[in-house]
Amino acid sequence: MSTPTIHDILPLSSWWPGTAKPLLICGPCSVETEEQLTATAQQLAATGKVQVLRGGLWKPRTRPDTFEGVGATGIPWMLKARELTGLPITTEVATAEHVELCLKNNFDMLWVGARTVANPFSVQEIADALRGTDIPVIVKNPINADLQLWIGAMERFQRAGINKIIALHRGFSHNAKSIYRNQPMWELPIALKTQFPSLPVFCDPSHICGQRDLLQAVAQKALDLGMEGLMLESHITPDEAWSDAKQQITPARLNELIEALHVRTATTNDILFSNELQALRASIDKIDEEIIQLISSRMQLSAEVGRYKKKHNITILQVERWKEIMDTRSMLAANLGLSADFITKYLEQIHKESIRTQTRVMNETSAKSKTL
Repeated sequence: MSTPTIHDILPLSSWWPGTAKPLLICGPCSVETEEQLTATAQQLAATGKVQVLRGGLWKPRTRPDTFEGVGATGIPWMLKARELTGLPITTEVATAEHVELCLKNNFDMLWVGARTVANPFSVQEIADALRGTDIPVIVKNPINADLQLWIGAMERFQRAGINKIIALHRGFSHNAKSIYRNQPMWELPIALKTQFPSLPVFCDPSHICGQRDLLQAVAQKALDLGMEGLMLESHITPDEAWSDAKQQITPARLNELIEALHVRTATTNDILFSNELQALRASIDKIDEEIIQLISSRMQLSAEVGRYKKKHNITILQVERWKEIMDTRSMLAANLGLSADFITKYLEQIHKESIRTQTRVMNETSAKSKTL
């Protein structure tokens, strides 16, 4: 019997009802009081856009003298919120005890936080506690930029029999000065999706940004890259929140943010668009063979691709196209006696620059539209 792999994880469409995209998981960073949770949940449900209610019961904090959550006390409040709104509920678990309490009370989803994912022993403890269940599990990326650690965490759940898994990109810890609380490092979730195309990948703009004014742009970038869902923190009075106040927004503001998002598709039936895109790609293929002389021309064409994608609502990331490029260029490099390591690193940089160029073009287009 073969060992299960992430390739066996079920695509979101096979187990989540409905076709609305993105799937939105929203609610307060921390469950504080019954009144706070109930009011927030009802206002989120009233938007008609939120599909899952999130609420932190146990909060892993850096310092022991900070608010670490109401714990099991808040479970009845979560159950009541579900009853009042009809929204499925989810919370973060970090120990087997947390898992057992949530399973006992029929939570609809669970998520595992970045600090927990960084510790394989903790992940295995949670996976063992979930063995024999069919509950969906959201796995955030570890604090540090370690793709293999993230993959390993999901493998532990998958081997415990959990096939409904969502990878949640929430950014990575960094020391350099940045506008972000956690550096997005988009290349890592892109690499994850490239390696496992059927794996649902979501984004947590709240923890990437750490401040409200950046949420819209990061949420849009996630959708432009083809991510299937968003986790956003919302609170009825965010400035008074007991944790992460700066990154939370009211349900009304959340509704505005969602309304402003532009949801793109991964494919199109537009033959004219497909033909034009294919012509651009043919030009890119030729340019890659003369990379030293024509790198500037290649980036100009990448910008043109971005404009066509913007015009026809196509996501920036095209997984199958990227795999095709890697296969054909590596073979060409081998025939020419070039180092496989060199050509791989080169192609990765070309891909990163192309995404940056297309993102810039889309942002420029959006900016021009707003001024008209």
